[in-house]
Order: sequence, then structure tokens, then C-alpha cells
Amino acid sequence: MTHARWRKISDWPLMAVSFIFLAAYSAEVIGNLSARGSRGFEYIIWGTWVVFAVDYLVNFLLVPNRWRWFVRHIPELLIVALPILRPLRLLRLLTLLAVLQRTAGRTFRGRVVTYVVGSAFLLVYVAALAVLDVERPAHGATITTFPVALWWAFVTITTVGYGDYTPVTIEGRMIAVALMLGGIALLGVVTATIASWIVERVALTEESAQAATRGDVFALSKQITELKAQLAAHSAALEDRTPPAASGGQPPPLPSALDARAAPPAGLSRSDQPAR
Repeated sequence: MTHARWRKISDWPLMAVSFIFLAAYSAEVIGNLSARGSRGFEYIIWGTWVVFAVDYLVNFLLVPNRWRWFVRHIPELLIVALPILRPLRLLRLLTLLAVLQRTAGRTFRGRVVTYVVGSAFLLVYVAALAVLDVERPAHGATITTFPVALWWAFVTITTVGYGDYTPVTIEGRMIAVALMLGGIALLGVVTATIASWIVERVALTEESAQAATRGDVFALSKQITELKAQLAAHSAALEDRTPPAASGGQPPPLPSALDARAAPPAGLSRSDQPAR
């Protein structure tokens, strides 16, 4: 089996496993379950880790240039190598973003919009889960419920920063930094996408105007050609109506008055003329 074939086969199963992991982790964090209550969800989370580990190993074995693939897929290594720390478990959702990018629309803008919307939603939700997971047990924490964590994530990703809720732990502040950087990057992508759409609309308008101008020039050229043909036909008709010229190209000379007096009338010879 080739690497491309494996990627095509594993895309949708990996997306399903990512959603299963997200659902289990959400239930565990939002529900604030005890150790006994969260045991079943822990089994599900570790099962998803096994799936991601198998996928990473198969990809590594099937690629032609393993060292190059290894360097370019460090996040996938982190997904497998760092499953112990609870907030870092959310790195597994990077696989969901990768699959989402590969299965997005055919056009470039469609892929960008799908990827940006999916990334923004996932980033806000995951940051809310992560900060709630690390902040709730801390002393003096203000982010202790999921609605508050979700509000904090929206405020932070937009870099508004009202300051009504702030993380007090080192892990929470690191999550805040990552969320702010991600928000700036997503905002740049959205701005670039809108700018490219405006440029494309303007280019289409100019192209339509140029097409109309070219059509007018073509119509004028056609009219000029028709007029030339009509003038040429008219000139040929006038030449056909002109009588043929005498030899030498000069018209015959008109008779003078003296020749008219000297010439006898028709039917009479010179001897029959009366004497003067």
C-alpha cells in the first residue's frame, strides 16, 4: 500500500476518532467527574491515542523519505509522545485540522474559508476546555465554569482582553498566549481572504469593461470594412458605365467651324453646290 492510499483511507476514520476524543474529554472536563466517574472516558481517550499512534507509525513506514517526513510532521509526533499531561492531550485535535484541510472544498478560497472557520471554532472550544481544566482546581481562580471559560476564550482570541476573567496558573497563561497568537494568525488569514475576494471582484469588473471595449472596437472595424467594400463596388460600377476611350487613350477631336463649312451637306457632291 502506498502512503497516498493510506492517507485517503484513514482521513475519515481519523476525523471520527478525533470527534470521539473531543466528546470524551469535554464530558470529563465540563462534568468535573471524579476519578471513578471519569474512568470510562479515560479508556476512550487512551484508545484514541492508540489509533493516532498506529496512524503515525504506518505513515512513517510508508513514506519514501522518512527523515524529511519526520521533520515536517513534528506536531504528529507530539500527539503521540505527549499524551500524559492533560492539556497537551488536545494536541491530538491537530489531526482533525489536518484532515479538515485535506477534505475541504476544491477551490483555494473554499479550502481557506473551511479551514479558518473550523480552526477558529475548534481553537476557542479547545482553549476553553484546557483553561478550565487547569484553572478550576487552582486557589483564587476566576475561571471555574465552562460558560466563563468559553467567554474568556472568545475575549482572548479577539485580543480584546476585558480583564474580568484572567488565568492565575502558569499553564493557564501559556494557554492564553497560544490562544492570542492563534487569534492573530486567524485574523490575518481572514483579512487576506477578504482582500483577495475584493481584488478578484475588481479584476472581473475591469475584465468585463475591457471585453465591452474590445467588442465596440471590433464592431467599428467591421463597419469600416463594409464601407470600404461598398465604396470599392461603387467605383467598379462607375468604371463600367464610362464609354471606351479612343486609341492612344485620348477622346476623338471635335469638328471645327471651318471644317463644317467646307464639308458638303450629306447627299451632295462639291460640284452640285450652288455658285456664290
